[in-house]
Amino acid sequence: MVTKNFPRDYLRRELDLPFASVENHIVDQSRWSIHHEIVFRDKDGKFYQTCYSVGATECQDEGPWDDEPVVQCVQVEQQKVLVLRWVPVEGDEKETPDGLDTP
Repeated sequence: MVTKNFPRDYLRRELDLPFASVENHIVDQSRWSIHHEIVFRDKDGKFYQTCYSVGATECQDEGPWDDEPVVQCVQVEQQKVLVLRWVPVEGDEKETPDGLDTP
């Protein structure tokens, strides 16, 4: 895994992160914080992934990487990924309300 350390001020001021990220997903939420995972493009043309959190309410004074002067990021690339999901079965068979099949 290739990592690169970025100064917090570079991410905020030069790259306008987290607002100019390529992807930004909420991955978790605690009582006071909302945790995000982002993918961004650096000026070298490579893509990196990292996380940050912000306050969950207007009273929480928490911004991206407030406590991290240096942010460790993982270099990433976009690839096709096969995902398995549970989906409804198509068909004409019906079940009775109690879950027993009708004859």
